[in-house]
Amino acid sequence: MAVHCRTFMCFHTVHGTNVRIDSSGTQATRVESFANGICFSQEPLEPGEIFLVEIEEKELGWCGHLRVGLMARDPRSLDVVPEYSLPDLLNLGDSWIFAITRNHNRVLSGEDDANSVAQSALMSDPYLKVGKFKIPREKLVARSRPGRYSHILDDLYKSNILPPTARRSRIGVLYEPQSDGTRNMHIIINGEDMGASARGIPATPPLYAVVDVFASTKSVRVIQLEYGFPSLQTLSRLVIQKNVIHRLAIDWLDLPKLLKNFCKYE
Repeated sequence: MAVHCRTFMCFHTVHGTNVRIDSSGTQATRVESFANGICFSQEPLEPGEIFLVEIEEKELGWCGHLRVGLMARDPRSLDVVPEYSLPDLLNLGDSWIFAITRNHNRVLSGEDDANSVAQSALMSDPYLKVGKFKIPREKLVARSRPGRYSHILDDLYKSNILPPTARRSRIGVLYEPQSDGTRNMHIIINGEDMGASARGIPATPPLYAVVDVFASTKSVRVIQLEYGFPSLQTLSRLVIQKNVIHRLAIDWLDLPKLLKNFCKYE
């Protein structure tokens, strides 16, 4: 089953006190300290819809990494955005959040054990399959910036050998409805489904993505995904990128700022 995906995803205007969101609403940067970096998706997620971010910048000297999850409440209902997602936001209830590690917490079942055996073979499939949902894997996988060793780094990203919180890694969260009316949360790391991290999430209310730009993770950017035929916006980006010398030259074009930001980043 293909997933319906909105044309543009961004961060909510409600966020932690140490976070700055850029004018496009797609880049979140923690400006000081190591906490107060919680961000939310602007809109609740649809079933099977991924909120995907790329780690743009790291900061040495801190212990801990990016944290992601889901929250079953409107961010505007929070009196104050907690300092930490773990345990502060989690303790408020209606949230399911995990720190990103190679073997982060997941609720295993016999079916998951069987699936993990075949995971390496599935990584060659152009589509990531989570239950009945099929999602193009291409943009889920990290990619290096053009350079001398980019081909080597790209292979490492595709094989998911690098640490999941390395620069350029792409981390996503989605939920899958179950036959009993509940929902399971899945965390996706560079195109690989880590399994159901949380099970039995109530069918209501809507679920917002949570991204905690914590500790050694300094800055993240939302990656825009499309399912099926490319939009007019995407086709415009391809034409613009093809006809400029360098993507930074897009800033010189007489275009709306949001379109410029969309054209500069994949």
